[in-house]
Amino acid sequence: MIKVKARAGESVQQMVKRFKKMCEKEGLIRDIKRNSYYEKPSEKNRRKRRKARRMASISSR
Repeated sequence: MIKVKARAGESVQQMVKRFKKMCEKEGLIRDIKRNSYYEKPSEKNRRKRRKARRMASISSR
């Protein structure tokens, strides 16, 4: 769970901006967008295989 505490002299807009950055780093926005529509199991598997292939090529460099 992401928590944002107010810093001394920090405005609400700055806190919201910091919160959005934290959400982006955690990958929450990406997960919400991915889960906003139905994805067939075969598509999930295909996406996972592509990701694994990409990570393997990056690690072999």
